[in-house]
Formats: sequence, structure tokens, C-alpha cells
Amino acid sequence: MQMELNNLSKINLLGLSDLPDDNSPVFQNAKKFIEMQQLYNAAIKEISTKLEILNEEFQVKYDYNPIHHIESRLKSAKSILGKLDKKNLPLSFESIQDNILDIAGIRVICNYIDDIYKIEDFLARQDDVKIIRIRDYIKEPKENGYRSLHIILQIPIYLSNRTELMPVEIQIRTIAMDFWASLEHHLKYKSKNDVPQYLKERLTNCSDVITKLDEEMQLIHKEVNK
Repeated sequence: MQMELNNLSKINLLGLSDLPDDNSPVFQNAKKFIEMQQLYNAAIKEISTKLEILNEEFQVKYDYNPIHHIESRLKSAKSILGKLDKKNLPLSFESIQDNILDIAGIRVICNYIDDIYKIEDFLARQDDVKIIRIRDYIKEPKENGYRSLHIILQIPIYLSNRTELMPVEIQIRTIAMDFWASLEHHLKYKSKNDVPQYLKERLTNCSDVITKLDEEMQLIHKEVNK
């Protein structure tokens, strides 16, 4: 299984046309990986639909949208295998399912800080959603200044012959937080993850400035909507 999973990174996982014949172990494992991706993609669709319905409800009831926009992504085979290798975990489908909870990812960009916690509360109250883990990097930012609310949840995916419980990671942040995180990620990439200390300090200062901006904009929003 380990060798077969390693081969997944060398073949076309977006379609089956270039894979070996049906009896090949590599083909079977590639097909299994694609089926697994389909389940994670279905989980993204389920959560995205819930969030879109919430946003539409707020628009109708309050003439206001708490969600600015939604982004989603599926981890690639290369990224999944790299994460398993980095953690010295077995390279198997079972290991993927047991240890990697962020294969399906959704990023929710909100207008204001309060909107973030409204969405968290909405998800927690859904009958078919189970919250597995919450990490609040807004109330307790990372050392570099990163701010966001991370939620790992589980949602059932109903198939023709069974139900699968699939994890999804949701990152919820404001427009300002997302702006900072995107640029910080770009700078780390450009410097090959070796950002000089003086620039790290400037990035942290920028994060503090953005936080004050978020708080002030939220106060203005509340004043306008009294």
C-alpha cells in the first residue's frame, strides 16, 4: 500500500484515461483516491450550501450579508502525501482518513468580527453538523500576528448504499485578516520561509493595526445600524 500510494503523486488524478488497465493495483488505488476526493468535495458542497442559505436569510430578514465571499479547496495528492511524510505517519488511505482533517477546506470571508462568531454559532446549531475542534486565533493570535477562527467539523454525506461522515476545515476571518494572511503567505513564499526578524516584527505590527481597524469599522457599523 505504501508504494502504491506513493505512485499516486506520479499519475493523473483528475481523470482515469492515462491510468494503467483495470487490474493494475496502481489503477485501483488511484480510483479509490478519486472516490475519496469526491466525498470530500461533496462535504464542501454541503457546508457551502448551508453558508449560502444563511447569507441569503440575513439578506432577506435584515438587509445585510454577514459573508463577503466563500472560497474552497481540496488538498492535492502531493500535499496529502507530503503531510503524512512530514508527520512520519503511514502512507495509507486509513492513515489519511484518521490523521488529516483539512483535506476539504472552506474559507469564509466576513465583513466584521461579530459576523465570524455568528457563523460559528450557526454551524454549531445545525443538527447534522458535529463540531470536532475549534481554534480561535482571533482571541489568541499566533505569534506572527495571524488571526482567524478555525473550525473542524463533521458532516454526513449520503451515498446510494451508505453514509460517510466527512471532516471539513473552515477558516473564518474578516476581509482585513484575509488581506494580511494572504500577503504574509506571499512574503514567506518569496523569502523561502526565511523572513528576516525585522520584517517579522513589522508584519506583527501590521496585524495589530489591522485589528484596530477591524474593531473601529465594527463600531461604526453598529452606530449606523442602531
